[in-house]
Amino acid sequence: MTDSNLRESDRGEQECEALEAPPATPAVAKPRHAGMVFALIIAAVFLDVVDFSIVQIALPTIRTQFSVSLVDSQWIVGAYGITMAGFLMLSGRAGDVYGQKKLFIIGVSLFSIASLTGGLAPSLFTLIISRSVQGVGAAISTVTAFSILVSTFPEGQERNRALGIMVAVLSAGFAAGSIAGGVLTGFLGWRSVMFVNVPIGTAAAVLSQKYLPDNKHRIIKTHLDLPGALTITSGLTLLVYALTVAGTSGFASIETILPLALSAVILTSFALIESRSKSPLIPMEFLRRGTVLNANILALIFTSLSGGLGFIITIYLQQILGYSALSAGFGFLPPAAVFFVVGGWGTSRLVSRFGLRSVLITCAVLITVGCALLTQISATGNYFEILPGMLLWSLGASIGFPALGIAALSGTESGEEGLASGLINTSMRVGFPLGLAVLLTISSAMDPQSIGTVSQLASAIGVVDGFRYAFLASTIMGVVGIVFSFKIKNPPENGEMTGSGHNAGVV
Repeated sequence: MTDSNLRESDRGEQECEALEAPPATPAVAKPRHAGMVFALIIAAVFLDVVDFSIVQIALPTIRTQFSVSLVDSQWIVGAYGITMAGFLMLSGRAGDVYGQKKLFIIGVSLFSIASLTGGLAPSLFTLIISRSVQGVGAAISTVTAFSILVSTFPEGQERNRALGIMVAVLSAGFAAGSIAGGVLTGFLGWRSVMFVNVPIGTAAAVLSQKYLPDNKHRIIKTHLDLPGALTITSGLTLLVYALTVAGTSGFASIETILPLALSAVILTSFALIESRSKSPLIPMEFLRRGTVLNANILALIFTSLSGGLGFIITIYLQQILGYSALSAGFGFLPPAAVFFVVGGWGTSRLVSRFGLRSVLITCAVLITVGCALLTQISATGNYFEILPGMLLWSLGASIGFPALGIAALSGTESGEEGLASGLINTSMRVGFPLGLAVLLTISSAMDPQSIGTVSQLASAIGVVDGFRYAFLASTIMGVVGIVFSFKIKNPPENGEMTGSGHNAGVV
């Protein structure tokens, strides 16, 4: 056989091998307008953060206008949290199946419409309904925004930096919401805090249609696990509802026990459905991958501390120390500044230099010490006595939350963006009402009078004594967080192969 024949034969064999080999996972280029895409991601999550802080500050004013108790007024916050937490997993996986862009625009539009109807609400009941719909819109928009971020920025330095910038902007949003809540409520009334979302959401929806990439090639070739989606959504909704009721009625009340038990039954059914499903909503192998499970447990712990701490300090500043809504808003400015500077611009550098595990251990220690300092709160004290504890807590949380995002997204492959985003966001959202319920239950148990009657019956000293025990419980939860932080493993460097054999840095 001649050399030319050999070359022809080799070429033929190579062509056959190429035809038989499975196609490589394509490396997807960044969107053409990556800056605008990132801005739209920020806008969606910004709406959620601003809404949380702005409504929290306006809550006492809303309560006064509708002449309702503190217990009833908490449903303004609780209804939003219930529906948001319940719909996160469904929204995230639906984005993987049907396309993130489509879901994102639906979510932002729904949030904006519900904000408008909430601002026009003639009664507490209609306001709570609008807040429930707002929560659904926020669940869809925020989880898909996070998914789009994952698919836009490769794992490693670039994604870590993007997460850091997001935290910086959102920290500014939290501070802006606290201050704007006081200003708007004081000068224009509480309805203006709802209306402010409408122009931002409308602009984000219009620009998203033009600039967000379709990424149709990312849509996974499978159907949505409908039985799993329905059971996880209803189970989580009932769970958060039960926790919200527990925050005011206690865990021993029948109003808490019934939905909690029903939630346990439904979530158990979800686990059975998933074990038999051919395309499960949450594949077990995903939970076992890398740092995913431990990161979600830590997220649950850290956000539990955040939910209770923020509510208690708001009540302490306004109803014990007598601060106005605006002054209370300014009281949260120093912690927000820590989030902006340290969390926004320092976390990615700290993770790169010291590793994810060391950063999360440090974060847990700082949060625990901050909670311990807050146990010194007193009815005759002042803002500067609680400021050191707030600052230490915020320092730990500011580096911890971005690091948890990095850990939860580590090793995410194409088609799993919504799954990873839905899971970590659900852990964080369930954590808020869980922490609030636990800490308020402890606080009320230690105070002979009900926290819901603080303005009429309960003495300031009795209420603050309850707060002190709540912060002691937070300290204990922080110690548990330290233990779980040691279980976190540093993810492989960008470019190394994940356990599934795909390059984790290719998006």
